Amino acid sequence: MNKINNLTIHKIVNPHNKSIEELKEIAAQVRRDIVRMVHAVNSGHPGGSLGCTDYFVSLYFRMMNYKPQPFNMDGEGEDLFFLSNGHISPVWYSVLARAGFFEVSELATFRKINSRLQGHPATEEGLPGIRVASGSLGQGLSVAVGAAQTKKLNKDSNLVYVLMGDGELGEGQVWEAAMYAAHNKVDNLIATVDRNYQQIDGGTEEVLALGDLRAKFEAFGWHVLEADGNNFETLLPALEDAKRATGNGKPVMILMNTEMGFGVDFMMGSHKWHGVAPNDEQLEIALQQLAVEQASDY
Repeated sequence: MNKINNLTIHKIVNPHNKSIEELKEIAAQVRRDIVRMVHAVNSGHPGGSLGCTDYFVSLYFRMMNYKPQPFNMDGEGEDLFFLSNGHISPVWYSVLARAGFFEVSELATFRKINSRLQGHPATEEGLPGIRVASGSLGQGLSVAVGAAQTKKLNKDSNLVYVLMGDGELGEGQVWEAAMYAAHNKVDNLIATVDRNYQQIDGGTEEVLALGDLRAKFEAFGWHVLEADGNNFETLLPALEDAKRATGNGKPVMILMNTEMGFGVDFMMGSHKWHGVAPNDEQLEIALQQLAVEQASDY
């Protein structure tokens, strides 16, 4: 087996030894998975998935403690991750498969009838790695806060991570959860906002301006960090800083700047690729740009 193929073996638990070069190679493979998955069914959300790939790879191949097999729904003694903006499921499915939660070959069933890999993650399919249905925007932070409080009650020292899109910050429930987390000192929580300035209808500042997010979350009582989500050299230190900031009485927020469609030049920076699949010609161009020395496409 080549280097990428080795990642499919169900033995990776705490993959903290991955170098930045290895992470970049994994990320390129994941991006290949994303464009192939949405192309195959002419459906899905490649833009945000491509933009957040480096974040997911950093979590699952460097930062988080977890056990992929056998999958434990409660996640006791493990770090937990929740995806609030569930429409970017392609990136999560790819990373879960590459990290050993299920076979990489199952990615070929994405969005097909009776597949466990539906457009928005859900628990009824019994897919390892998924602990809550998501995609109805604005709910993920509430779920993560509840899980983090549960860990505190259970004397479980592991962390809870959650990712939100910047467009979903227009949902009032996000800010209710933000107030609750700070008031209750939920300091074993690391939330991240994918700040790509794009949502399905256009730019976030045109649809509903978010203003100074750092000032907003700090006013709500959070410890706030900023990161470049498309650069491992700066993203990994930011995630480490976030981890060190836990346990100090405040929930932690990372405002992560990304570019929608990152890695595929004709998709980058445009909301038009929020939920549009590439055609045959575009797929070939994308795969050429996402070359991997020894690709292990399913």
